[in-house]
Amino acid sequence: MKVPAMNPDFFRPATLAAAALAALLAGCSSMAPSYERPAAPVAATYPASIAGNTQAGTPAADIEWQRFFSDARTKRLIELALQNNRDLRVAVLNMDRTRALYQVQRADRLPSVNGVASLTRQPNTQGDQTSLYQVGLSVTSYELDLFGRVRSLSDAALATYLATEEGRAATQITLVGSVARAALAVQADEELLKLTQQTLATREESLKLSQLRFDNGVASELDLQQARSLVASARATLAQLQRQRELDENALVLLVGQPLPADLPPVLPLAETVMMADLPAGLPSDLLNRRPDVRQAEQTLLSANANIGAARAAFYPRITLTGSAGTASNELSGLFKSGSGAWTFIPQISLPIFDAGRNRANLDATTVSRDIAVAQYEKAVQTAFREVADALAGRATLGEQVRQQQAQTEAESARFRLSDLRYRNGVASYLDLLDAQRSLFTVQQATVQTRLAELQNQVSLYQALGGGWTGPTVARQDGAPR
Repeated sequence: MKVPAMNPDFFRPATLAAAALAALLAGCSSMAPSYERPAAPVAATYPASIAGNTQAGTPAADIEWQRFFSDARTKRLIELALQNNRDLRVAVLNMDRTRALYQVQRADRLPSVNGVASLTRQPNTQGDQTSLYQVGLSVTSYELDLFGRVRSLSDAALATYLATEEGRAATQITLVGSVARAALAVQADEELLKLTQQTLATREESLKLSQLRFDNGVASELDLQQARSLVASARATLAQLQRQRELDENALVLLVGQPLPADLPPVLPLAETVMMADLPAGLPSDLLNRRPDVRQAEQTLLSANANIGAARAAFYPRITLTGSAGTASNELSGLFKSGSGAWTFIPQISLPIFDAGRNRANLDATTVSRDIAVAQYEKAVQTAFREVADALAGRATLGEQVRQQQAQTEAESARFRLSDLRYRNGVASYLDLLDAQRSLFTVQQATVQTRLAELQNQVSLYQALGGGWTGPTVARQDGAPR
């Protein structure tokens, strides 16, 4: 077999071909539709009755969670959760996986060059075996992306990667808020337990007094049975709160991702728990850039939009190149001798003629997927708006509710002291004293619960405004992720 001789300067044409190929690649354009961010399907401003501070101050998304929370115990719990929580770990691994998949897809935009060596044996007309040894470099089925199909697929993969990166940020924000709310719930449980234990001790003292008065014929059996009923009620409430305390701590352990350390800072009373107040709400349009879950939905929309470009490009001719350059010889010893150079160049063009509607159906499917992504993006914006509005409504009313309940608690405490004094002096009936005890305990419990709701609402507002994540989620100018 005659081996074609190669020009000693065969690398020069290859260089020219590579330059021409680069020019073609630079000139190809995507057939994806021009992207325009959908209009936000929410009001331009939050309701005036709850908006409060909208502009002044540092936005919540720019406030690190270490600055927002002042409680040392909460900070430690959040640190442990960020290290050990499995949902966050899965989100990080998803981000790593999609980054690798993007790099795989991006590699298709450049030719893959492989080193090859081969030996071919075949009979000739004389019945002898002819050998051909070849060594060189090869490019196999590289697609000239004249209509942007490969580029669109790469853009879609990049947007998917960025969506998972935003998903990781959204997961962290949710985790920080969930840990803080769970820690506050445990604090409230501790306060309610102490309050119930104090109430139980007071009722047991009242029961002893009632028993003594009954034994001496001063009080009736009705008073005695009412006192016993109140003691039993307090003990039942104590058991319920002990169970709730365990359940809330179990939920906290799950969020933290490990058993709670023994050296955690002590649990503070809710009244001593302080968070950064008066977060500026901004405008609903700010959420589009501040909330990672909204940005995630938009990146998913961008990915779906890019897939339409790939589906459109499938209607046009596809040009692939296969080639090799190296040396070839009938003898192994002659592979690297002068004149043994050889090359092949095999361009191929394919044009869809009949595919039973496959390309059209694929385009329809990608278009519908884009419409679904638009609806999901709009839903993400609406959900974000609702969460902020709910938290603002809580901020506007919970503080006043706590103040009024504290005033009611003070009034009920004075009422109980007076009722007890009047009963001991035989001026008031035992029924008046029991009613005062029940009312005081109920109001004290309600005050703790409302204070908990106020603090948890502050956490929810911080989370809803995009607080709890300050890491960058950007890409380099060449399109590759940082």
